[in-house]
Amino acid sequence: MGVKEFEKNSLDELAINNINAPSVHRYLIFKSFFDFVLALIGIIITSPVLALFCLLIKLESKGPAFYTQERVGIKGAKFYVIKLRSMHTNAEAKGAQWASKDDPRVTKIGKFIRKTRIDELPQLINVLKGDMSIIGPRPERPFFTEQFENEIPGFINRLAVKPGLTGWAQVNGGYDITPKEKLEHDLFYINNLSLKIDLKIFLKTILVVFTGNGAR
Repeated sequence: MGVKEFEKNSLDELAINNINAPSVHRYLIFKSFFDFVLALIGIIITSPVLALFCLLIKLESKGPAFYTQERVGIKGAKFYVIKLRSMHTNAEAKGAQWASKDDPRVTKIGKFIRKTRIDELPQLINVLKGDMSIIGPRPERPFFTEQFENEIPGFINRLAVKPGLTGWAQVNGGYDITPKEKLEHDLFYINNLSLKIDLKIFLKTILVVFTGNGAR
């Protein structure tokens, strides 16, 4: 099943029962409110950091400090993520490529902001818009979503919830893990969705941002 087919289907057809439980449904409502408040506070607090790295990115390489890219969100909805540019502007001259550890397309500043997840901070705007959550499966591009669904049946089950700024897969592997491992981590998160696991991911992410440890 590809992304286009998924858009026609309901959440009930995904065989992920946990998110349909009344307690989880109520938590998701609370989580949406929490996402908006936290994203608003986050943008205000991190604006000096964003301004600094925008300048550093511009000084190191030609091109804009920000870039947008189409991704697949909840139930197949398309949207554009906003990120600080961590690669050279011609990074995909040969077509879409899966990001990897020690990716040669990444700039020196890019390595640092990817390691500390600073490149993801502009996505707080996506959270404010309602396209994303603070915590959830990382959103993939349509090309890779369909490719991985063909290679790993069930990959689109990640689309059962809003994609996140950070997630269980990111604090347990980051850029090192394979698409199959990412799916396993994301399904674990979806099937155990709760305030407890969200707090655990949030605290681990803060540790990564300030130390770089765990951003493998």
